[in-house]
Amino acid sequence: MNLLTRLEDWPYIILPITIVLSFLLLGWFVEKRVVSQLLSIAREKNLRFSEGILRSLRGLSILWFGLLGLNIALSLPNLPLFPYLILLSKKLLLVTFLASATWAIAQLSVEILRFYTTGDDGISSLTSLFEFLAKVLIFSCGFLLILSSIGISITPMLTAFGIGGVSLGLALQNTLANLMSGINIITSKKVRPGDYIELKTGEAGYVRDVDLRCTVVEEITNNLLVIPNAQIISSSFRNYSLPDNSLLVPVEVGISYDSDLEKVEKVTLEVMQEIAQLLQPHLGNYKPLILYRKFDYYSIVLTVYLKVIEEEFFQHLTIKHEFIKLLHRRYQQEGIKIPYPILFPYPPSNPPS
Repeated sequence: MNLLTRLEDWPYIILPITIVLSFLLLGWFVEKRVVSQLLSIAREKNLRFSEGILRSLRGLSILWFGLLGLNIALSLPNLPLFPYLILLSKKLLLVTFLASATWAIAQLSVEILRFYTTGDDGISSLTSLFEFLAKVLIFSCGFLLILSSIGISITPMLTAFGIGGVSLGLALQNTLANLMSGINIITSKKVRPGDYIELKTGEAGYVRDVDLRCTVVEEITNNLLVIPNAQIISSSFRNYSLPDNSLLVPVEVGISYDSDLEKVEKVTLEVMQEIAQLLQPHLGNYKPLILYRKFDYYSIVLTVYLKVIEEEFFQHLTIKHEFIKLLHRRYQQEGIKIPYPILFPYPPSNPPS
């Protein structure tokens, strides 16, 4: 009789297994044939937004179709399982689905934020700190939703977290200070990834990231400089990338007192315009600026202001380098003298009286 009973139960066992395997196979087909193909098309056509969404959902098709198949199989009548096992299995399925959905939403949110914060230069202003905070918020909501779905009250837990948070805050004052400073840096938009900054203490470089504790700056020597967020907030710094990438580069020049100042101004302007057309053609109708500053000890000092629109911070040094070379050559051709101080040292045998 027991053998017959077991044989009679076989259809109720084979059918759920068949359903689960069928849905797993369907999920594999969707993952390999649909999602992968759409991802390849998005990459070929450079559809960054679609690529980000598909990348966030990649790998979940098999899981979600498998969970759907298990849920359908557990809902079949005459399933040879104890009722409490069926109920427990359904709760586990719900927890698994909510956890995977939370993970997918977190990934999708980060991809959307990265898409809308990426400029034309391909640099995203989304920092790892902001990405971490977004994920923490989503995972926290997902965790509370999972607890609520399985019948666990979250009110006592929230109370315990509040009390524990006060103690944790007192123990991690420096870490929290850097965390809040990092949030301040991001929200104020005074420092962005890709900006070139220089602190009052002398540290300088390109901002690469702002994380929980520090700001990562890449120096021109390709070394990474790690600066605590609180140090940036508490000290003054200069951002060479704001409000835009244009600079006025002053160059001081000394000319002889015998020089024709009108001629000097004309020649210098011609050199500035030549440099602008050669190295900065996108300046348009920019008019160079020259100002005579003072009568110095051995020369008349003028300041040349070169306007530079940079893609990289040190590009203005190259333009200044080329300008000085060309200006020196033109001054020599035009007979304009650049004086220099002459010292008359006393020979050791003839000291001054």
